Amino acid sequence: MGRSVFSGGRIVTLDGIVEGGSVEVCDGRVVKLSASPSPDSFGDVIHLEGDYLLPGFVDVQVNGGGGVLFNDEPSVERAIEIAEAHRAFGTTRLLPTLISDDLDKVEQAVSAIDEAVRREVPGIAGVHIEGPFLNVEKRGIHDARKLRRLSNEAIKILTSAEHAQVLVTLAPECAERDQVSHLVAHGVKVCIGHTNASYDETHCVLDAGATGFTHLFNAMPTMRSRAPGVIAAALESNAWCSLIVDGAHVHPAMLRLALRAKLDRKLMLVTDAMPVVGANTDHFYLDDRRINCVDGVCLSEDGTLAGAALSMLQAVRNAMTMLDISIEEASSMASHAPCSFLGIDDQVGAIALGCAADLLRVSADYQLLQVWIDGVETSV
Repeated sequence: MGRSVFSGGRIVTLDGIVEGGSVEVCDGRVVKLSASPSPDSFGDVIHLEGDYLLPGFVDVQVNGGGGVLFNDEPSVERAIEIAEAHRAFGTTRLLPTLISDDLDKVEQAVSAIDEAVRREVPGIAGVHIEGPFLNVEKRGIHDARKLRRLSNEAIKILTSAEHAQVLVTLAPECAERDQVSHLVAHGVKVCIGHTNASYDETHCVLDAGATGFTHLFNAMPTMRSRAPGVIAAALESNAWCSLIVDGAHVHPAMLRLALRAKLDRKLMLVTDAMPVVGANTDHFYLDDRRINCVDGVCLSEDGTLAGAALSMLQAVRNAMTMLDISIEEASSMASHAPCSFLGIDDQVGAIALGCAADLLRVSADYQLLQVWIDGVETSV
């Protein structure tokens, strides 16, 4: 790959913005970060001309994009199409996400993404199995006919990957504590979601090794004074919480409260994106149900929210305005935070020495201009 340098930009790092700085890349990795521009004598120079340089976004919940729904065909080829669609919005790595389905479809999804990671397909960081181990009362758009308790057969499938990170979202009331412990012991990341779990039930699964909560507030019971429930457990835990910041899934005031309550700042952005992202269409089908995209919101014909028409670039912009945070913090919630959750933050998710050169050039008005993965520019 050789060497290149990004010079004269506003470099967004974990320690703040380096104004007019430069980043040197060698063989796809960041090897030098400087507070001054690169000398003109350096060979391959990308002149940023004052634009922002951000780490690439990482999204752990992507149901589809570019007209493709992962559930329709959980294959390497469809995962590639989804990743390419989201790359145009700054997402350089993602987890294709399977909405609750039969176990044979879960097995297909795990096998396909395991193969994609084995092949080192650009942009694929693992697979997210959202259900079917969910509470039917909090299913949202998930098909009630697909829902079930966690079983030994399902555990065998979830722990079968040899190369890919597997993430599963489950309801505590649909799994036994020792089952969760077994998943975690075999490398599976466990998130809590689509649940009616009590505060104590939630802590039982956290104690068993769960480390995340899927789309905090959504598909969860509200907090009450004598029944704090899963949301209170999430906010006071040291687990990661994902947020859908589109103004439709959660009121911005609730998001701001979560930001203030979660003192460890273990909050990450997700899109929960559906096929309409990066596609010229206003609808798609989930099983036999038509889902319409109305004013940027995905709704079934009975008015149920069905994922989101949200890109990570828009989620970052929304976070800045709705949560009243800086570009540094919003960027971190879309890059370093999910990588920390996945345990790969020493490899990707920040502009830091030794990290993969997954980079975004973004204008002063937050338009995406250029994308690099492992130091190689890709089309946007």
